[in-house]
Amino acid sequence: MKNHKSILDNSLLVPFYAKLALVFIGIFAMVYTMYIGQRIIVPIVFAILIAILLNPLVNYLTNKNVNKLVAISTAVILAIVAVSVILYVLSSQISMLCDTYPQLKIKFNVVSVQLVQWLSDRLNIRASKIDEWLNITQTQTVSNLVVSEKLTEAGQLLMTGILLPVYLFMILYYKPLLLEFTRKLFRQEHHAIILEVFISTKKIIQSYLVGLFFEMIIIAVLNSVGLLILGIDYAIILGITGAILNVIPFVGGIIAIALPVSVAFITKDSVSYPLLVFLVYIFIQFADNHYIIPRIVASRVKLNALVSVVVVLTGGALWGIPGMFVSIPLTGIIKVIFDHIESLKPWGFLLGNVVPSASKYSFIRPRKATSLVK
Repeated sequence: MKNHKSILDNSLLVPFYAKLALVFIGIFAMVYTMYIGQRIIVPIVFAILIAILLNPLVNYLTNKNVNKLVAISTAVILAIVAVSVILYVLSSQISMLCDTYPQLKIKFNVVSVQLVQWLSDRLNIRASKIDEWLNITQTQTVSNLVVSEKLTEAGQLLMTGILLPVYLFMILYYKPLLLEFTRKLFRQEHHAIILEVFISTKKIIQSYLVGLFFEMIIIAVLNSVGLLILGIDYAIILGITGAILNVIPFVGGIIAIALPVSVAFITKDSVSYPLLVFLVYIFIQFADNHYIIPRIVASRVKLNALVSVVVVLTGGALWGIPGMFVSIPLTGIIKVIFDHIESLKPWGFLLGNVVPSASKYSFIRPRKATSLVK
């Protein structure tokens, strides 16, 4: 009987390679589900993050004997107004760029003619050949822009904007139901850990958004100072707009650079001014991506710089620009969960920003060979 029990226990042991395969299959299934279901998942994720941010305001209003529906509606309306103000500032600056497009086109044509003539003189190539190559390149670039895909993305973005307030209102209203569901889902001895995870998650979301706000202030100051030193018109408003646009990873940075470069190109006679503006903004972007975001934004969620860069790129590949927004706070939440599960604590440590001292690596150093002959 004892021998039979031992054989049964050994048959339940899973080899390491089998466990590794199961882990990879599970990760693949989860990532694939997140990718194909992004139209449903992304608005809900954004609504949850914003609901965590607005929850203190709702609690404050309800503690002041304000009706729950009125308190939630007030918080949602304030969030919509804040987003609308930001969108208005961005749209006004983009419209300003569109208004200057005729002047930009005229000046660009003048500069391009001068550039073609300079290349023709230096390279001994006929100007007509260079013009032909430029026309072919421009035609190919325009043809590569698929209008239907852009319209589809705009429609999806509009639908997300409509669904987001609805999800936000429902999550805030049904918060007690969701919390009670979580309490019933786990046994009594795990309730203290679940409470710690919820509290840490709330702190992470709020700290991340505060860090994002400070990053915007720093970038706005750097942009404005750089443009003022170069003597560019509308320096302060362009600096603030660039800081707001910079919140959008990659795409926002490109638009933020295009605005002041275009203004410098139109208002200044020398081509050196747009080039200097471009170099200043590239330097600010480099400092932001390699120092400000890892140290100020990601540090508030206690993630190291390597993980921050990887998860932002992964989020962009998975969900596009919205994925870049939510990648860092979601990874911070995952780290909190890992830190409270004993078997997953090494992975939580890997995501963190605590770097151990070099003395702890003595076990991987090769030992000195000892002589067999004394």
